[in-house]
Amino acid sequence: MERKEIRNNVFQTEYDVLIVGAGVAGMNCAMHLSAESRILMISKGGIRESDSYLAQGGICVLRDEEDFDGYFEDTMRAGHYENDPATVRCMIENSRDTINALSGLGVRFERDNHNSLLYTREGAHSRSRIVYHADCTGKEIASHMLKEVKKRENVEILSHATMLDLITEENRCLGAVVRINKTGELLLVKANAVVLATGGVGGLYRHSTNFRTLTGDGVAVALRHGVKVEHPDYVQFHPTTLYSKGRGRKFLISESVRGEGARLIDSKGERFVNELLPRDVVTEAIRKKMAEEGSEFVRLDLSTVKGGEETLNRHFPSIMRRCKKEGYDILREPVPVVPAQHYFMGGVKSDLEGRTSMKNLYAVGETCCNGVHGKNRLASNSLLEAIIFAKRAAEDIAKSKNGHTEGLPALDLDAYFNYRKRQEEDKKAVRRAIENEDE
Repeated sequence: MERKEIRNNVFQTEYDVLIVGAGVAGMNCAMHLSAESRILMISKGGIRESDSYLAQGGICVLRDEEDFDGYFEDTMRAGHYENDPATVRCMIENSRDTINALSGLGVRFERDNHNSLLYTREGAHSRSRIVYHADCTGKEIASHMLKEVKKRENVEILSHATMLDLITEENRCLGAVVRINKTGELLLVKANAVVLATGGVGGLYRHSTNFRTLTGDGVAVALRHGVKVEHPDYVQFHPTTLYSKGRGRKFLISESVRGEGARLIDSKGERFVNELLPRDVVTEAIRKKMAEEGSEFVRLDLSTVKGGEETLNRHFPSIMRRCKKEGYDILREPVPVVPAQHYFMGGVKSDLEGRTSMKNLYAVGETCCNGVHGKNRLASNSLLEAIIFAKRAAEDIAKSKNGHTEGLPALDLDAYFNYRKRQEEDKKAVRRAIENEDE
């Protein structure tokens, strides 16, 4: 990295594109940018600490032409018909090409003896249309993408680096302020385009399936600079995470388990809800049952999975291992589960090309709100949406003829540092208040 020190511990550097986030959205954007572009991709934590690596269930795809209306309706119904129809159509129409491209990268989707893709089903889907790799599809996809990105000589990856703010002038993004977490150094990164791919908001919740580093940074900087944000209250809770009393990230028990026949039961062993209803409906039913029983969890019976032990070992090995580690024999006893924060449907408002209301600023993946999910995301649409619209953003950036920014505006660094200090103090005060309320 070429950089110039402009004051003690503050440096300035320049790239064509800055990508903030290293999940599948950020990586697919980098992969589809021009090979002539100098790209910096930063990750707040380790390079593999993104929720993309945690996705278990799979990734949706249009089965055939006859499936279009059903897939479209399932997505719209799950989203309470608040979805943007044009965005949903775009996602569905590009789904098969996306799966083919991932297979071309070496992603090992499950296949039958004739090498045809196998499909599974999750909640609110009218048919099986989800391709998968065991119960770690996100890790399989993200790992192959990372290998591909590392091959690109024009892409530099900087882990443990936090975006603190955008650098803007007259509703135009010129770059971002980045802190190197281990050294405290600040980088003023000048860029022709900035792509926000910072993920969701799970780190703000006590109980979440997300990495703790995901604290809505993209939305925060957008609000600070008057960039349009939509539906920040649209937060999805996953119905089934493994119950534990400890703090920290909750272990997700994939919806595919219920798609394969697992049943939710109460303390009497009785089924109380259709497990394949949309996530918000199942979550509400679980919370109602917990309130009725005065319990902190309900139970998930995996002994009813079609194919029994063979299916569990083949399709859900990670879940089997984790439950065993926690002391549960899922073939002989139900496991305790509880809803936890899982996904953010709101975010920085963006269009089909990832463009935001600020020039040269893009938002993709869970950070953005392009209308595809509506009020509640349909299972296994997240990886697909992130990959498709990140590619479209990259193509829009590549064909842009805006040229390089002429220079960064003058920054009052002392005032900026004082502002950041006050902001951190306010954040700590809010966290203390939340923790006291939890107790």
